Amino acid sequence: MSLSPNTQAILLLTAPLIVGRGVQSPDLLSPAEYKRLASHLHQIQKQPADLLTAESTEILRLCRPVADESRLQRLLGRGFLLSQVVERWQARAIWVISRADPEYPRRLKARLRSDAPAVLYGCGDISLLETGGLAVVGSRKIDDALVDYTMFIGRLAASANRTLISGGAKGVDLAAMRGALQSGGKVIGVLAENLERTAMSREERNSLRDGNLVLVSAYDPNAGFNVGHAMQRNKLIYALADASLVVNTDLNKGGTWAGAVEQLDKLQYVPVFIRSTGAPSAGLDALGGRGATLWPNPRDAESLNQIFAIKVSISEVPQQPGLSLSSSDEIENAPNPRATTEPRTSLEVSHEPLTPESSRTDRSAVEPKLNVIAEAVMPAPEVELNHADLLFATVRDLIKKLLKTPTKDADIAAALNVTSGQVKVWLQRLVDEGVIEKQKKPVGYVVKHSELFK
Repeated sequence: MSLSPNTQAILLLTAPLIVGRGVQSPDLLSPAEYKRLASHLHQIQKQPADLLTAESTEILRLCRPVADESRLQRLLGRGFLLSQVVERWQARAIWVISRADPEYPRRLKARLRSDAPAVLYGCGDISLLETGGLAVVGSRKIDDALVDYTMFIGRLAASANRTLISGGAKGVDLAAMRGALQSGGKVIGVLAENLERTAMSREERNSLRDGNLVLVSAYDPNAGFNVGHAMQRNKLIYALADASLVVNTDLNKGGTWAGAVEQLDKLQYVPVFIRSTGAPSAGLDALGGRGATLWPNPRDAESLNQIFAIKVSISEVPQQPGLSLSSSDEIENAPNPRATTEPRTSLEVSHEPLTPESSRTDRSAVEPKLNVIAEAVMPAPEVELNHADLLFATVRDLIKKLLKTPTKDADIAAALNVTSGQVKVWLQRLVDEGVIEKQKKPVGYVVKHSELFK
């Protein structure tokens, strides 16, 4: 494992670098402190890696307004400890990337912006982090019926070739992951604790080796359980996904509840579905009242994929000034994307709030709501849709709005959370239509002047 100079500097400033039972440094920069430092370095046109060069003394002096100089010197002087822990990680096939690295997931950069974790630790195929998929979350304590239900969801995701994303905790998380892996599916496990121990377990080793599983964490591979870490981990699960399903949750407490409420009320990265069959749940009913959508209970790969197709129903473009999503993002002080993230879909708008009378065991109450969603998800059988043209018609105006100033195709891809190859196809189509043009100085695509007033 080769660490980039920027990643080395960020680890020295923020990571505990625990070797065995080593003691964590009390000087570590908190996420908020590092965010201020990164922003300041950007303002003085420097990168974290510059703190490891011969001119570091002068740079540290310039950083006095945001960080104590002697504290930074102590942290940056932990080079030997860093070399020891890197050797330990290498022996366990654990990789480390920072926001300064090109391998860092574009989804996290685009959605979390400056709040994306400065460092990610992981084990397994890192490319899985760019695949999107279905996030499945829920309580740790569930009965056998919910275990079976959740494993079926995992198997269904595998059959539809959709990556399953979950938190690796007991209960719903592990049931969903096992269902997908046992059916040959791909799985992302976003951990809040014990990455090293999990990666070394016999149960996970074969899936990691075969490229079907990647484990990732924003916390030291030896970190134990921490309530705050568990809460923050949920944000990463949603940010890596295309859609989400809450299988079970307590009411007004716990990480599953907090993560779903934050997603519904604030972040709105993906549609939030809730289980619509089986035992009733006060927590799920309350999420329904906040705008979560009843899960339409797809039974096969085709019907599951139709749920993901609803993502084309985007009503407005995210406003992301600058669209700077290059590897230098890590020193950019971009705003938190509360109002600039992906808008909610029309599928969520179709939901009617649940009431205590609409128990999940009362099929007469549930089925009308399921029919509404089924109509939104499933095209009428007699209508043949050209899905490629439908998708292009949806993104056409979005791209035009993003190209009011010259913008590179890679930045458009990151803003829309699609592959660069797909964006190039759309851009070329717009060029052929005479809507946009490709400029050399500055490099990028831009809407033609005549189109700005249409």
